[in-house]
Order: sequence, then C-alpha cells, then structure tokens
Amino acid sequence: MPKILIIEDEAAIRRVLVKILSEESDTYQVDEAEDGRIGFEKIKNEDYDLVLCDIKMPKMNGEELLEAVKKIKSEIPIVMISGHGDLETAVNTMRLGAFDYISKPPDLNRLLNTVRNALDKKQLVVENKILKKKVSKNYEMIGNSAPINQIKEMIEKVAQTDARVLITGPNGTGKELVAHQLHEKSERSEFPLVEVNCAAIPSELIESELFGHVKGAFTSAVKDRAGKFEAANGGTIFLDEIGDMSLAAQAKVLRALQENLVQRVGADKDIKVDVRVVAATNKDLKKEIAEGRFREDLYHRLAVILIKVPALNDRREDIPLLIEHFTAKIAEEQGNTQKAFSKDAVKLLQEYDWTGNIRELRNVVERLIILGGSEISETDVKLFASK
Repeated sequence: MPKILIIEDEAAIRRVLVKILSEESDTYQVDEAEDGRIGFEKIKNEDYDLVLCDIKMPKMNGEELLEAVKKIKSEIPIVMISGHGDLETAVNTMRLGAFDYISKPPDLNRLLNTVRNALDKKQLVVENKILKKKVSKNYEMIGNSAPINQIKEMIEKVAQTDARVLITGPNGTGKELVAHQLHEKSERSEFPLVEVNCAAIPSELIESELFGHVKGAFTSAVKDRAGKFEAANGGTIFLDEIGDMSLAAQAKVLRALQENLVQRVGADKDIKVDVRVVAATNKDLKKEIAEGRFREDLYHRLAVILIKVPALNDRREDIPLLIEHFTAKIAEEQGNTQKAFSKDAVKLLQEYDWTGNIRELRNVVERLIILGGSEISETDVKLFASK
C-alpha cells in the first residue's frame, strides 16, 4: 500500500489533498504534517513512497526540507506545491531534486497524474535497486588470498575516482568482476555499465559499435544509431579484450579519451560524452606496442591505474572458497540440494594445473556435481575432473 505524506501548514488545504487522494484510490495510506520540521521527523522515522510538500511554511520551509531529505532518502519523490508560484522557485526546487512543482490551487488531473507518475518512479527505483543487488552478487569477488585482497583494497581506493583502469590477466581469471566492482562502488553506479567485447566484433564494425552511425553511412545503416560511448554517458564503458581492437578504432578511442567527444560514423558533428573507461586484456600490450599492433599513446591514456588479476594457480588457497561458492550457486540455479566436497577431493582439486582458471574450475565443479556421488569424493575427481 503506497504511503503518502502531505506537509502543509494550512489545515484546509491538507483536508482537500487528503480527500482528493482518498477518492482517487482506497489503497493510498495518507499521513499529514503541519510544518516542515514535523514532516522531516516523520520522513526520518518512516518509509514514504511520496511526499507532497508546501514551500512557504514556518520552522522549516519546503526548499530546506527538500534539500535535507535528498541527503538521507534520495529515492523518495517529492512534489512541491506553492501558492506563490514563480519560475525561479520552480527551477530551484527541480534543481534540488524535486520530482515536480505544482501551483496552488492544484489542477485535479495534473495533481493525480503527478502522484501516479511519482509512485511509478519510486517503484522502478526500488525494483532497480533489488536487481542491482542481484547483479552485484553475481560479480562478487571470492577469495581471501593475498593477491585478491590486494585487488579488493585497490578497488576501494580507485572506485570513487574517475581514473581510467587497465585490467590485465589470463583468460578466465575474472577481469570482468573487477570492472563491475569498480563501477558498483563508484559514484557512477546509478548510471549504466556498458560492456564491449572488442574481440567479438569484426574490425569493420567496431567503430560503428563504439561510436554509432548515421543513416546511409554504409549499406546496412538504415537508420541513425547511438554507439556504446553514448549509451554509457554518465556511467562506465568496459572495453574487454582491447588488445584486439584495430588501430583505426584505437585512434578514435584515443580522441574520445582526450576530448570527451565522439563522432558517429558518417557524421561530421561531435557528441560530448561523460564516460569513465575501464579496459581489460589478456595480451602483453607493451609487446603489442613494440610490434606495431597497439598505440603507445592509447596505452598510457588507459593505464592510469593497472590492476593485474592473478591466475588461479597463483591463488590456490582460494579454491576451497570458490568450490563452496560454485556449488551453492549451481544448486540454486538447478533447484537441487547443495552437494558437499570431501576434504580429499578439495585437496586434489587444489593440486590441479588450472590453465583455464576460474572459468575452468566452475565447469569442473558443475561436472562433478552432475556426475559425482552425494558427496564429491577424491575418486569422483579422478574420474570426472581429468582433462
């Protein structure tokens, strides 16, 4: 049941607003406050889905309340209502984070539409937070080894900055986990994280994918299309396997990093973007530079912060934790009871040569769960985990 708080010092107007909302829906739970200070205390102590707030009030005016609420519960939509309507006040309240501004006496249809839209927005915000928590859990970094703890500490230091990060390490080590953690812990987390696998896109299409194109730029360009840099505006773009990017595309990425400008293929107009760039590669870029396959100036632009993700063979002490994590996750995905691994089975898995790293370990754990006994034994590992 949506909870709505009306903060208004005139009792007659409060009664009118309560009557309007009650007639609109019998599911609304409406609360009242006669001044800004009482309203702010109620907001601090209770969870509201929407606040309707007068601007001119004693003790604490609406603009002061709006600014204070946005610091503690920014997700609550606040609709400002004022009998002293002027453009400057409206602009200022919207700048402070108001959902909308309505003049007194409020138009009935305008008020009800605003209430519905604000409640819909609040619901979307809640659903988005739940989804983000689920997504974040999928990209959790598992392990307590020295190399992993060092990476976690570096993420904590770097995430809140806009410094570009280059993540290196072999295939399957979890470089994308680092990228996701950097984004989730940053101030850009409310905006998109856009991932681009540079190795999976043909060289002739990579520029269009990154920067977009205009209609007619090439044969299949039947309409204007925004690129990944535009899609990531305000957030983070993750350029995975950047070592496989063509030199032509590298030149355009360099310009985007230098000037925060992109240009769609076939266009002559620049588009300003605000994007944090995180890149990853399994290649030795210094070797690629020496052999003329990667631009040195782009490397130095990307590698402000270097994070090297270790191979699984270099963090074997994390394997028991990873096995436990994967068995729980696989059981949840398949709707089965979680299987246990014997100590001997875990010890044997710790001794394996994990050339495929974490990705390979996950596949082996799933195979053992499917083919092994009720408890995964050393014998099961010898039978089903061999390469």
